[in-house]
Amino acid sequence: MKYIIGENRNQVEFYSLEELIEQDNEVRLIDLFVDSLPLGEFGFSESKQNQQGGRPSYHPSDLLKLFIYGYLNRIRSSRQLDLRI
Repeated sequence: MKYIIGENRNQVEFYSLEELIEQDNEVRLIDLFVDSLPLGEFGFSESKQNQQGGRPSYHPSDLLKLFIYGYLNRIRSSRQLDLRI
């Protein structure tokens, strides 16, 4: 009978997103662009913690970065964005 053999748990691999993303990748430009915008002046604000508990919301700048990335790459579906990223 064949079994699935996992990886050795005694070895640890560390990854850095800075090393995995190339220097000329478009996501770096999107990140710089959105971080330079005054989102508070455009009406974006951080929502307060939900009083009934639950998971906190995403930061508006992160959602805007995802929207711009999807728009530039002609990805309209959030599921396709999830698979791409």
